[in-house]
Amino acid sequence: MRAITTSGYGGPNVLRVAEVDAPQAAPDEVLIDVFATALNRADLLQRRGLYPAPPGASSILGLEFAGVVNQTAQPAGLPIGSRVMGLLAGGGYAEQAVTHPRLLLPLPEGFSFEQGAAIPEAFLTASEALFTLGALRPTETVLIHAAAGGVGSAAVQLAKALGAYVIAVVSSQAKAEFVLGLGADETILRGENALEKHPTAECGLDVVLDFVGASCAGFHARALKPGGRWIVAGLLGGSLAELDLKAVLSKRLQILGLVMRTQSLPAKIAITERFLRNNLPLFTKRQLFPSIDSIFPFGEVAKAHERMERNENLGKIVLRVR
Repeated sequence: MRAITTSGYGGPNVLRVAEVDAPQAAPDEVLIDVFATALNRADLLQRRGLYPAPPGASSILGLEFAGVVNQTAQPAGLPIGSRVMGLLAGGGYAEQAVTHPRLLLPLPEGFSFEQGAAIPEAFLTASEALFTLGALRPTETVLIHAAAGGVGSAAVQLAKALGAYVIAVVSSQAKAEFVLGLGADETILRGENALEKHPTAECGLDVVLDFVGASCAGFHARALKPGGRWIVAGLLGGSLAELDLKAVLSKRLQILGLVMRTQSLPAKIAITERFLRNNLPLFTKRQLFPSIDSIFPFGEVAKAHERMERNENLGKIVLRVR
């Protein structure tokens, strides 16, 4: 089968299409013909040698897929030929992948494989952050960093579908217009002291979805209301922060971390089932939709990585595998 391999660690130029052995499904796994996958920042880190695949996972990049069931596990789940999508610990940048049958989600009716590939990592991560960890409730206020990216744009939609008030942090006016179109109530253009100058620093936040980390830690501790939930899902602004813990104590703040890739199989099954039950029907009703920035042919994977590294994307960057 064709897959994206690397000639070593480094920039996008190390990526190339090669013929490799197809994966073999274990008795409790399903074999998937992958038609599309999507980029995540974890792929960029793995390509540089900074985020290795967990033990037992494929070393091929790619944390999500949309495709067709080729071979079912025993006991059989979805039948052969079913159009599906889902999370992977690795192996999405390939024509075939294996996964556990309980990690499969049915592709919503009328959705293309490219649309399906833009859903799993973004929406399942956002859902876990906002609802399972953040316990976001209707009418509460949530601040979402990197709101024009894959997970951020999914989080804006999910929070608005719930009825929360959404403040989206973005890096350009074009991205501000994009997230307002997704339903954000207001935006903050990232820049020097932009957060501190915003009224939320005074009136308070209920939940923060943080992809930045250290550089915004002081603001989050000040701006969160008593009982506020601070979900750390990325470290674009560094990992080492100086934090006044008096605010954490006095306001009973919760600081919670979220990484999807390294969670156990039972945890991932629970995450998938929560999403299947609570959120997937909203795609069928067209209350949620995948935000696709661009679709690249399989052989142009390096260009796709370059686009993400330049932080140009509005929503998900998708790779068409077949």
